[in-house]
Amino acid sequence: MPKKRLGQSSRRPSFSPWRLVPNLRLLAQPWIGPLLALVVVVLTGAVGYRVTEGWDWGDCFWMVLITISTIGYGEVEPLSHAGRLVTVLIIAGGIVVVQLTIQRILGLTEAGYFRQLRALRFRRKLRRMHDHVIICGYGRIGREIGEQLLQENIAVLVVELDPQRSQAAQERGLRVLEADATGDETLLEAGLNRCRSLVAALPSDAANLYVVLSARGLQPNCRLIARSDSEEAAAKLKLAGASVVVSPYVAGGRVMAASALRPLAVDFMELLVGSDCEIEEFQLSNNPLLLHNLPGQTLADLQLGRRSGAFVLAIRDRGRLVANPGGDMRLEAGQLLVVLGSKEQLMRFRELLGPAVDMVETMGGSASG
Repeated sequence: MPKKRLGQSSRRPSFSPWRLVPNLRLLAQPWIGPLLALVVVVLTGAVGYRVTEGWDWGDCFWMVLITISTIGYGEVEPLSHAGRLVTVLIIAGGIVVVQLTIQRILGLTEAGYFRQLRALRFRRKLRRMHDHVIICGYGRIGREIGEQLLQENIAVLVVELDPQRSQAAQERGLRVLEADATGDETLLEAGLNRCRSLVAALPSDAANLYVVLSARGLQPNCRLIARSDSEEAAAKLKLAGASVVVSPYVAGGRVMAASALRPLAVDFMELLVGSDCEIEEFQLSNNPLLLHNLPGQTLADLQLGRRSGAFVLAIRDRGRLVANPGGDMRLEAGQLLVVLGSKEQLMRFRELLGPAVDMVETMGGSASG
């Protein structure tokens, strides 16, 4: 699934914080009137008590507070006739402020203000998402992808325009951005520059092609997985920049054929799902000097298995796959190491190789086309 090239740091920023200022102003504007009215009542009442009773400002504001809130603690000191008139005016002003606030709340509810407030809060959460998987489309394929990622405790964001499918994803506990996945603005809002991969699982090949083109143009280094219903569409998706193209029919046929011919291998892969073990591919650098910095050149010299706990399943060298390589197998530039282990073991394995590793990819899914 995720492919990471070491040393990548330049990514295009998605949203500027200044773009949120108009939204914040729009949300704060309805409350300016009631707030100003409350401030006027409080200040006017305090000045009134100061003039009529001669109290210090602390007592003046305290008297206004207990009066306008109807707490009823009693007078700070016996009031004069002028002070009682000030109190009556404060009570009347408080009633006006309360009525104004209630009317404003009812009007905002009808205008969808609180829905906008929830949307703004949701977008704030989106900006804090990192290393997540974006699923464009929550049909049958997208639903299955979401279930698998949930089992792996991977952060998922679903981009779906259909309200019923969006509701189904939310009921499953997934975060949902209800928008058109083919739009550049939507992909940026979904955190394309911060995600680990994007899955285009829309029901239309044309829509998936559009998503891949947009995503590749916005983020050249993002890993893109696309669904395809035909070989022709798969070829076009590859040309558009898809990292992996999966056909549900081809992938399903291969799994069924493998179940008939090699059932034990299929059972083994199913056992890996949900366990703490993963299979990762370590692409060695094409620079021989980086490999020469290792303390040894063979697997026996490096003792990678003993030191990390991970197991080297196979090594692909210039198109030739060597399964279960022996200790005399030499590491050379450009080789691909297929390694099995837990996340901690694979992390130690990567640390042992150091700068000799150029790319790391977690295996998963089937490519077609």
